Amino acid sequence: MRKIIIIIAMFVLLPVSLAAQTNGSNSSYSRYGIGTLDEQSQTFNRGMGGVALGLRSGKCINIQNPASYSAIDSLSFLFDIGMSMQFGHLAGENSSVNVRNTSLSNVNAGFQVMKGLGMSFGFTPYSSIGYSFYNEGRVGSGYTTSKPITTTTSYTGSGGLRQAYIGAGWNPFSNLSIGANVSYLWGSYEHAMSQIFYEGSSSSTSYNSQNNTYLADIHSYKLDLGIQYPIRLNKSDYLTLGATYSLGHNLGGDATLYRYTSAGDSLTSTAKDAFSIPNTFGGGLSWTHDNQWVVAADVTYEKWGGCKLPIAETTASSINYNVRDDQYSNRTRYKFGLEYTPNQQNRNKYLQTVKYRLGFNYSTPYVKVNGAEGPTEYRVTAGLGLPLQSRKLTGRSFVNISAEWLLRKASASNLIDENYLMLNIGVTFNERWFLKWKIE
Repeated sequence: MRKIIIIIAMFVLLPVSLAAQTNGSNSSYSRYGIGTLDEQSQTFNRGMGGVALGLRSGKCINIQNPASYSAIDSLSFLFDIGMSMQFGHLAGENSSVNVRNTSLSNVNAGFQVMKGLGMSFGFTPYSSIGYSFYNEGRVGSGYTTSKPITTTTSYTGSGGLRQAYIGAGWNPFSNLSIGANVSYLWGSYEHAMSQIFYEGSSSSTSYNSQNNTYLADIHSYKLDLGIQYPIRLNKSDYLTLGATYSLGHNLGGDATLYRYTSAGDSLTSTAKDAFSIPNTFGGGLSWTHDNQWVVAADVTYEKWGGCKLPIAETTASSINYNVRDDQYSNRTRYKFGLEYTPNQQNRNKYLQTVKYRLGFNYSTPYVKVNGAEGPTEYRVTAGLGLPLQSRKLTGRSFVNISAEWLLRKASASNLIDENYLMLNIGVTFNERWFLKWKIE
């Protein structure tokens, strides 16, 4: 009974934990689209480049392919929580800046309902919006004073989407497993632009300054389907094939532009049904050898082309907020990862039971920036899975640590390159909560 109460408490308190997290982005590119997209990896596979679709293990929760839940054994309750610390360097043509933040990356739980049927629930970010920058420029000279006329334009943004999910994985036949995650997707979309004119060193009321604010609240659903098929090659080797599909659809959120100027002009314009997410197709495989080596690879295709986004359009006499379907590019992602455990059964030599991980991740752009392709992403990762061993812990639980180098490389020469060092740490709790002891 006590363990059931703990499970219910986790389910109730996890939304509070996620809502309290720091925004997960300092990227200027989070100004575009619905923000920077989250990896949606757990602490165990971030060190493997985020590879997941063919990974199948009863010792961890793999939310990227819900078919994997069917591998959870009947005696375990799995709980995974992780956080990420980001240290970034953003460099443009004439300036650079260092940024940092900390964010909650995932909170997940999983258990077996009955033989061949596993379940998971939890929370994870979907996208993040977080930036603040400005630019200055000279626009001319005062007609009567001859003082330089300059303008300062500030841009800020915050928000992003999060998802709470519940999923199940079922093993209806000897090797085939299928699964699904149903998620509640919610969040905010907040951007602001402020332009002020200066004559000499003082702000000037002779010129029409403006403030634009773009706001939206988004509430919708997300559906992810998965399938896995493990093949035993010989006594020591398994090959697992995996595939996933995420349903693309309209999110249904309306976006509103509020604009006012120093001349007293004001405008409110609403873009109806302004957002959508793409159909996404994924395939992956993993090879496991002798409980020591795991080598895996994934490829996913996200059909962002044709998805909707609100865009402010200025004509000679007015500004309108309209829905456009040409602001995205189709995105392809490639992930590669490996894991090596020298001897997970040798508890007398701790380093023999540590999991050593490496990975690489490459993504094409999903947004367009001023009509040009957005940044390409490169990730190189390395990590450790450190087993927790004591009289009460069996070594099935792990502290997972990984370091990640992320490069967002701009496609145009006048855009910003972003370099990040990300430190990820989390705990995968996997102990035999449901074991029944028999006393004779």
